[in-house]
Amino acid sequence: MDQLRALLGYGFVQNAYAAGLVIALVCGVVSRFVVARDMSFGVHALAELGFTGAAGFVLAGLSPVLGLLTGSMLTALFIGALGTRVRGRDTVVGVTMAFGLGLGVLFITLYPRYATEAFAILFGTITGVSRSDVAVMVAIGAVTLAALAVVYRPLSFATVDPEVAEARGVPVGLLGVVFLLIMAAAVAEAVQVVGVLLILTLMITPGAAAERLTPQPGRAIAWSVAIALLCTLGGITLALATNAPVSVFVTSLSFACYLLARFALGPRLRSDLRPDAAPAMRA
Repeated sequence: MDQLRALLGYGFVQNAYAAGLVIALVCGVVSRFVVARDMSFGVHALAELGFTGAAGFVLAGLSPVLGLLTGSMLTALFIGALGTRVRGRDTVVGVTMAFGLGLGVLFITLYPRYATEAFAILFGTITGVSRSDVAVMVAIGAVTLAALAVVYRPLSFATVDPEVAEARGVPVGLLGVVFLLIMAAAVAEAVQVVGVLLILTLMITPGAAAERLTPQPGRAIAWSVAIALLCTLGGITLALATNAPVSVFVTSLSFACYLLARFALGPRLRSDLRPDAAPAMRA
């Protein structure tokens, strides 16, 4: 404990917690919609093609984080343009991801030195985040949450019943593209904690666990954010205390939360919402 308190005085530790806070808030909110819209495969594609963008920018001598964001955004636009129908979306995602990974391998091969910055994105480098990186994350996170707030009501409608929403004039296709861009921004932030290979941890698990705890969208988002905060900040704390990789603890905590929500808390909380539970509660 004393060692952890001493570490809190260092700038890189403060930056890690600040970045983790921003990332958890953004991913917690977005994760609920990712699960509800069945976009798990899309998250994987955005992350891997974000890595392709990072590798390309490293080859060009530019910022890998900017390349990560650019690659994710371009992928989101491409998938959104070709995969407007749910039936063909996974096929488009798979084809796009395979092509992008091939390009990523080519960029790494052409790089004359060891691409440390690009490879770091594969596994996450939260303890290496600078103060300027935190400022960029805050800006991206604010824009992401603001955009989600603007489209929240029509997006929720289109998520629950896309056919009825489209019949009532809701631009379902456009909302799909907008949400993909929001996902891309969230992915670009989360990758810096858990890396491309473990991106599903923060972008899927909080929302999946929250879905088991409550059927109400608002409460589900609150649960998702709380789980993301616990896993991210708890993972950073445990990593600092043990000198182990942050991603190990973030993924372990996320998995534990999902199991707890699915097999323990979830059934109990949902049983309290059943009509036959009301008399017992009043008694």
